[in-house]
Amino acid sequence: QVQLQESGPGLVKPSQTLSLTCSVAGASIRIRPYFWSWIRQSPGKGLEWIGHITYSGSTDYNPSLASRTSISRDTSRNEFSLQLNSMTPEDNAVYYCGRVGGSWLVDYWGQGTQVSVSS
Repeated sequence: QVQLQESGPGLVKPSQTLSLTCSVAGASIRIRPYFWSWIRQSPGKGLEWIGHITYSGSTDYNPSLASRTSISRDTSRNEFSLQLNSMTPEDNAVYYCGRVGGSWLVDYWGQGTQVSVSS
């Protein structure tokens, strides 16, 4: 059973950087063919893919967020992390981490963490 758990601050001030970490248990983040993704859902909106890091460490980002996004990993801890710069209230959302399998679907999700942007 694969388990993912997000951690990080629930409140960020405008213009600051959001840093979230996803801890993974039950599977190595280095094993192909899996991608490890960050996804968010803003109030009243659908799911939005932020980006992912692959089993080999390559990254890919949503073009609309790419200029502010960085995803990295710590293989010794079996964790991957998200940094989203220049936060605004439009970034208020529940942030999820997930594993993407060979079918390009998320087969395991973290429970999600609410992030609010406010001064």
